[in-house]
Amino acid sequence: FPLLIFSSGTGFPSESYKTKDRGLITIGLSFLLHDLYYNYPSFLTRLFAPVNESIWEHMKIFFTSFVVSSIIQKIIVKVKKLDYNNICFSNIISGLLTIIIFLVIFIPIYLIFGDNIVVTIILMILTEILGHFISYKIIQKKDLKLENVAVIITIVTYLIFLYLSYYPPVNFLFSY
Repeated sequence: FPLLIFSSGTGFPSESYKTKDRGLITIGLSFLLHDLYYNYPSFLTRLFAPVNESIWEHMKIFFTSFVVSSIIQKIIVKVKKLDYNNICFSNIISGLLTIIIFLVIFIPIYLIFGDNIVVTIILMILTEILGHFISYKIIQKKDLKLENVAVIITIVTYLIFLYLSYYPPVNFLFSY
C-alpha cells in the first residue's frame, strides 16, 4: 500500500493531484538537511538540522523534512483548491511517529551491532515511507479539523529540539 501513496504523486487519493512525490521530497530533504548546519552554522540552522553526529540530533532531519513537505502540500492544496483537511497535522504527526518508529527499531540494532551507515539509511527510508502511509491515513479522515494544532505541536517540538541541542543529557542518544 505505501507504493500506492508514492504512485499517486503526493499521497492524496485524487488522480488529478499529480505533483512531485512527497516521499521523494522528504527523503531528498533528509539528505540535504544532514550537512546544513555544518555548511551554514547559525541559530536557524541549529534549530532545523543536526549540529553533531549524535543519534538524537539526526531526528531533526525526520521532523524538518515532514514540516517542509507539509508546507509544500498545503500550498498545492490551496492553489489547486482541493478539498483535503489536516495536511499539516498529518505530516507533523507522521514526522513525530517516524522518529519514534525509527528509534524503536534502530536502538536495539545499534546496541547489538554498532553503527552501520547502510542499515541506518535503509531504516531511515523505510520509516519515512511508513510515515507517509500514516499521513495518508490521517488525510483521509475528513471529519478531523486539526491544522491549528499542527502549529502548536511544531513550535513545541522545535523548542524541545533547540533545548536539547544546547543542553543534551548524558546519554548514548545524545553523544557523538
